[in-house]
Amino acid sequence: MTKKTFYSEFAYLFGLAVLAFGTSLMTVADLGLSMIVAPAYILHLKISEFLSFFSFGMAEYTFQACLILLTVIMVKQFRISYLFSFITAVLYGITLDASLLLTTHLSSDILALRMLLFVIGTLMCTFGVALLFRTYISPEAYELLVKEVSRKFNLNINRVKTVYDMSSLALSVIFSFIFFGLFEFHGIYWGTLVSAAFNGILIGMFGKILDRFFVFKDKLTLRGFFEGNK
Repeated sequence: MTKKTFYSEFAYLFGLAVLAFGTSLMTVADLGLSMIVAPAYILHLKISEFLSFFSFGMAEYTFQACLILLTVIMVKQFRISYLFSFITAVLYGITLDASLLLTTHLSSDILALRMLLFVIGTLMCTFGVALLFRTYISPEAYELLVKEVSRKFNLNINRVKTVYDMSSLALSVIFSFIFFGLFEFHGIYWGTLVSAAFNGILIGMFGKILDRFFVFKDKLTLRGFFEGNK
C-alpha cells in the first residue's frame, strides 16, 4: 500500500485545532478534564469571577508561560525554542476559545449526551496529540517541561511524564480546595481518571494508524532551526 504524504506543518496546525476542539467538548461535557489542562481550567473559573474576560484559552497560555519559566529555572538554561512553545500555547488558547464558542450550546443535563461528548472529545484530544508528535515545531509547555527536564538530568522521559501528570492532578485538587472549598471539585471528576488510564493507549493507537497510511514530510525547511534550538 502506497502511503500518502502528510506535511508535518499541517499536522501541527491540524493537531492543535483538533486538540482544542476536543478539549472544548470535554469542557462542555463537564465529566472531568485531562489532569494536564485541569489546573488552567480551575484558574479560569476563579479569575473569571473577577475578570470576566479571562477565558479558558487565556488561562491556558498564562499557565503555560509559568511552566516555561519553571523549565528555565529547573534546567538553568534558556533556548529560543521555549519562545515558540509559548507561541504554540497562544495559538492553542485562541483556538480553544473559538471552539468553546461553537460548542457551548451543546451543554446538557442529559448524562448520555454528556458521556458521548466526553468520548468524542477524548478521541479528538488523543488524535490531536498523535499528530503533534509527528511535527518538529515546538510543543506546548507541558511536553516541553517533561522533555527538557528529562534531557537535563538524564532521566527516563516516561517516568518524568508520570511524575508531572501526578503533580498536575495534585495541583488541580489543591486549586479546587483553595478556590472553591473542601471537597468541591471543578474540572476533576471520574472522566479525569478515565483520561489518565486511556490517553496513552489511544495516542499510541492513533499514532500507529497515522503511520500506516501516511508518511510525514516537511514542506518548509525549518526543521533545522527548531531542532537546533531545542
